[in-house]
Amino acid sequence: MQHISILGSTGSIGTQCLQVINEYPGRFQATVLAAHHNDVLLEEQIRHFSPRLAVLADKAAADRLVRRYRGATSILAGEEGLLEAAVYEPVETVLTSIVGFAGLQPTVAAIKAGKNIALANKETLVAAGGLVMDLAKEYGVSIIPVDSEHSAIFQCLQGGKKEQIFRLLLTASGGPFLGYTLDRLADVTIEACLKHPNWAMGKKITVDSATLVNKGLEVIEAKWLFGVDYSQIEVVVHPQSIVHSMVEFQDGSVIGQMGLPDMKLPIQYALTYPERLPSQQPRLDLTSLTALTFAKPDQKTFSGLALAFEVGRCGGSLPCVFSAANEVAVYAFLDRKIRFLDIVQVIRNTVNSHQTITKPDLADLFAADVWARDFASQVIRDLGPAIKT
Repeated sequence: MQHISILGSTGSIGTQCLQVINEYPGRFQATVLAAHHNDVLLEEQIRHFSPRLAVLADKAAADRLVRRYRGATSILAGEEGLLEAAVYEPVETVLTSIVGFAGLQPTVAAIKAGKNIALANKETLVAAGGLVMDLAKEYGVSIIPVDSEHSAIFQCLQGGKKEQIFRLLLTASGGPFLGYTLDRLADVTIEACLKHPNWAMGKKITVDSATLVNKGLEVIEAKWLFGVDYSQIEVVVHPQSIVHSMVEFQDGSVIGQMGLPDMKLPIQYALTYPERLPSQQPRLDLTSLTALTFAKPDQKTFSGLALAFEVGRCGGSLPCVFSAANEVAVYAFLDRKIRFLDIVQVIRNTVNSHQTITKPDLADLFAADVWARDFASQVIRDLGPAIKT
């Protein structure tokens, strides 16, 4: 029995992880469930999976649950509860699917407690990639990626060694606005932004996919996960989302991983690696495919991707600032305070105003995150009144 802690159990990745666990009774145990504020769904999960510990980061939500719930599961709240969820003694694997920078501290705590990490929180490596990977090596734990693109690369590398990599080919669907010009993007709505053509995801990552900033975050994540230079990472637009990413090796051979656009496969692989368990999930039917196409991304129109490469190459505290500013800008867009194209402008203004710390420690990164959020919020206020879309 593999004991698992799911940080972010009520989100898209967390709920799909529980679906995977449900398919293999006796193989996995959802020992710890942690969420932000959705006490109603967390209570349903508690009743179905009977974890030993459940956590709500929002203390008011935790209080609501405690008043209702009568059962054997312990209920904790706040940051202290999240850290307990990350280090809980029986757990062997921690799935980190908390959105944004908030996932960094629990991930670090889990690593120091000797837990293997199933990583679905890309911002952790964007903000502190070097530090996190060094800690994983120091404490002898594995970091297995859950993002479909990084899982694909990880799987492809089972057929070759890291030192044999020529380049990584990160695929991108292009999001809902593939082919749009800047003029067409000027007035896109939130509703249109959230209609991803292939994937069902949370709102934040769906907006990130629409701006291509998500792919930029994945570029920085890939650099740290696989120990390559940015010159070895190329983004390729693949609208069908069937080839999830590829590795080109030094001899010219290209190995890709294919599958339906379904996150349960990479989640399952992260939990079972190096095994592959039989699955009842729908299978890819190659004969039903009419085309698999690939193209270069339009980095002039979707300039957040180009900015991510630039920020990644600069390194230090700058990627942390990039990620924090993006979080603030995306939620401002979802709150109808700024327009779609303002998202990258907020990020750019924040990044350009930051005094980069070349070799930051964790304290420096937490301070940079706070500074970036404050600065980005001021940029948003300076843009003017809220909009109606």
